[in-house]
Amino acid sequence: MTSPDNHFAAILDATGLACPIPVLRTRRKLDEVNDGDLLLVIASDPASVRDMPAFCSMAGHTLVMARVEDGRYLYEIRKGK
Repeated sequence: MTSPDNHFAAILDATGLACPIPVLRTRRKLDEVNDGDLLLVIASDPASVRDMPAFCSMAGHTLVMARVEDGRYLYEIRKGK
């Protein structure tokens, strides 16, 4: 995996966790950062491809980037207000 840049306010490693835990942990981690901050989420659950965009849309966050790297799913999420 590419080293994350230091422009992330936080990084959440949700590898090994199955649905719905990655989304629940993402919600909790977003509560810890400021509006507008970027969160990097690393997941291994294929269901996160469907769940993470839906969560962001429903919760008012912006999914800036989603990609697969080294068999893991990476999501860059900007916290909404």
